[in-house]
Amino acid sequence: MRINIAVIDGDGIGPEVCAAAIGALDAAGKRFGHELCYRHVLMGGAAIDKHGIPLPDETVDICKNSGAVLLGAVGGPKWDGLPGNLRPEAGLLGIRKSLGLYANIRPARLINALKATCPLKDGIRDRGIDMVVVRELTGGMYFGKRNTVFRGGAEAYAYDTEKYSVAEIERIARKAYEIAAARKNEIISIDKANVLDSGRLWRKVVHELNAEYPKTRVSDMLVDNAAMQLIKNPSQFDVVLTPNMFGDILSDEAAMITGSIGVLASASLGDGAFGLYEPIHGSAPDIAGQDKANPVAAVLSAAMLLKYSFGLNAEAAAIENAVDRVLEKNIRTADIAESGSQIVGCKEMGRLIAEAVFTDRRPII
Repeated sequence: MRINIAVIDGDGIGPEVCAAAIGALDAAGKRFGHELCYRHVLMGGAAIDKHGIPLPDETVDICKNSGAVLLGAVGGPKWDGLPGNLRPEAGLLGIRKSLGLYANIRPARLINALKATCPLKDGIRDRGIDMVVVRELTGGMYFGKRNTVFRGGAEAYAYDTEKYSVAEIERIARKAYEIAAARKNEIISIDKANVLDSGRLWRKVVHELNAEYPKTRVSDMLVDNAAMQLIKNPSQFDVVLTPNMFGDILSDEAAMITGSIGVLASASLGDGAFGLYEPIHGSAPDIAGQDKANPVAAVLSAAMLLKYSFGLNAEAAAIENAVDRVLEKNIRTADIAESGSQIVGCKEMGRLIAEAVFTDRRPII
C-alpha cells in the first residue's frame, strides 16, 4: 500500500519529534510491506520567516492532495509581537478550517509504565485512566463574532461570541457516537446548560441524535463538575464530548493526570478518512535543537494517523506496543524520568521505538 503523508515540521522541537514519528512510520511500513511517501511543507513561524504568512496556499494544496497530515508544533516567542492574523497559531486555525477538520480526538491513557508520573493518589490512579476527548474544533467562541471597542479608560470593552448551529453539533456528536461504538458505548457530554443557551441547544441535539445510536448510553455533565470529576474519579470517563472551548481546557487537564503532555497524541478529523495528526504539546523553543524533546506524543500521533486515515489497525497497534515496550524498560527522556531511569535524547528514543516496531512482536499483556 502506498501511503502519502504531508509533513508540517513546524517550529521549535517540531522537526525533532516529527523525525522520530517518521522513523516509527517507516518501521511499520517495512514490517507490513507499505510504501510511505512524505512531502514536507511550511506552516507557522517557519512559513512566516520564509513567506511572511503563517499558512501559504501551497501548504494547503499539498495537504489536500495527501492522505493525511503529520504536524510537529508551531509558535514561539519569536513571533509573539505580530498581529493576531499573522501569528503562527493563525496558521493552525486556518489549516483546520481549510481542510474541514471539525473534530479533535484526544486519547488520554495512563500508560502502566508511567503510573508514577500521575499526580493523583494511588487509590485513584490504580483504577486506571483511559478516555477519549472528542472536541468540536471549528465553532464556538474561538470562531464566533468578536471585537474590541476602545472608548477610553473603563469604557473600553471586548467580546467573544459563543455560537453553535444544530448542524455543527450533530456532526461532532456523530463522531463521538462512532468512537463510542468501538469502545464501551458510553458518552459523557459536557456543557453549561444551566447558564448558556448554546449549552441547552448542545444538550438537546446530542440527546436527539441518540435515537440513531440506541446502544450508546449518554449522560450530561456541567463543565465545572467535569473539571472536578476528572481529578476525583477519572476512571468514570470513556468518551467525553465537548464544545470547542471546554474541550480545549478539559483535554489538557486529562493530559496532566495521565502523567505528561509529552506522551499524548491527537487527531483532527473531518468527513471521511482524512485527518491532521499532532502531539498536544507546544513547540518548546527553550529546548529546541538540544535533543531533549520527548517524541512519544508525536510517535503515538503517527499511530493514530495509520488507524484513522488508512484503516491500518495492526500497524497502529505495532507502534503503540513499541512505545509501551520501550517505556517498560525504564528508558525515558528527561521530562518523564524516574529514579533509576536510563535517560536518552529525542533521537535515541525515536530510534529505540522504531527498532521495537520492527523487531518486538510480542502482544502487550
